[in-house]
Amino acid sequence: MSEVIDSNLAPKGSRLLISLIGRRNVGKSSLINALTGQEVSIVSSVSGTTTDAVVKHYELLPFGPVSFYDTAGIDDEGVLGDKRKLATQKILWRTDLALLITDGFVLSRDEEEVIRQLKNLNIPYIRVFNKVDKLAGKRILGGIDIYVSALTGEGIKGLKELIIKRIPDKFKYKRGLLEGLIRPRDIVSCITPQDLSAPVGRLILPQVQVIREIIDKGAYALVSQEMTEEILKHKPSLVITDSQVVKEVSLRVKGKTALTTFSIIFSRYKGELSSFVKGVEQIKELRAGDEVLISEACSHHVQGDDIGRVKIPSLLRDFTGFDLKFSFISGHDFPVDLEKYRLVIHCGGCMLGQIEMLRRIKECERKGVSITNYGMIISKVSGVLDMVLEPFKGEF
Repeated sequence: MSEVIDSNLAPKGSRLLISLIGRRNVGKSSLINALTGQEVSIVSSVSGTTTDAVVKHYELLPFGPVSFYDTAGIDDEGVLGDKRKLATQKILWRTDLALLITDGFVLSRDEEEVIRQLKNLNIPYIRVFNKVDKLAGKRILGGIDIYVSALTGEGIKGLKELIIKRIPDKFKYKRGLLEGLIRPRDIVSCITPQDLSAPVGRLILPQVQVIREIIDKGAYALVSQEMTEEILKHKPSLVITDSQVVKEVSLRVKGKTALTTFSIIFSRYKGELSSFVKGVEQIKELRAGDEVLISEACSHHVQGDDIGRVKIPSLLRDFTGFDLKFSFISGHDFPVDLEKYRLVIHCGGCMLGQIEMLRRIKECERKGVSITNYGMIISKVSGVLDMVLEPFKGEF
């Protein structure tokens, strides 16, 4: 089973996302409060109290860190109601496991529709009947997985146990970032240049997660802003570099040790390495006027040397010799009109869950649009893609 880590310290992309979905006033907010044992969501008898999704990070033992999302009612009405339902739809795209909360004896049309969506998105779900304390011994005929009462606490423990039981195995036994790449007592060199986009006083999340994994595996992390001959004297078994300096680093380590990038490691960790390797070849087919989408999982203030909005567009224009058009998107939004793009270039996705990242890839494939990521693109135009993919030979 996964290692248990503090739910508030666990990286956002490492938490299982559990969404509470249902009609207005079925007790979703009360139920999330009962599950977490805290007053997370505002509770009211007035329909439509929950507007924007409310999130609570929680340690669901013995599984580990999860995030519960309380969402607006799927039967909301009016202009604002439509916007709230759209926000709930966006949460579904990110959901790993859904709790469909109901208090009716038959499924409503809205509930039938959301079940259809869950099945289409291949999201496992649990049908939960809340307010069992008001049933007076009655039971709905079939279809309900568990009866609970957020008011009295009846069935809450059983619901937690059922949630853990329904969590897909791939989340319980997830492969590590460096699985199969390093062994105990190996020396791993991490090249982490600090440019204008680097946060003051700390490393970026992918670097922190990789370094932590090196330590957890009993290996030694040798961290530096640049690759030097002094580092090579320690004979590292693997060098992991920021993609922006991969060409310079490759010239120093070629023939001496294995090399890859943080971005490529994350593409493997999220499960889409082969798709990104295939997608990067699309850059040879780009022509003048083609539109390329740059997709970032996090929002940040754009600096003059921003990798996604400045460096990659410049590299691609130089590599292709064409005047390409670029669009940019950040956070959890992802466009529905993907057909207009010739290529999607994604960041490493450290802020996204595996399921959300895979859904983005599948949507691109469904629309016939190639997708790759920052590390693949930069390595390709730098002429070192084969070299940085060598550690993963046989996996794609």
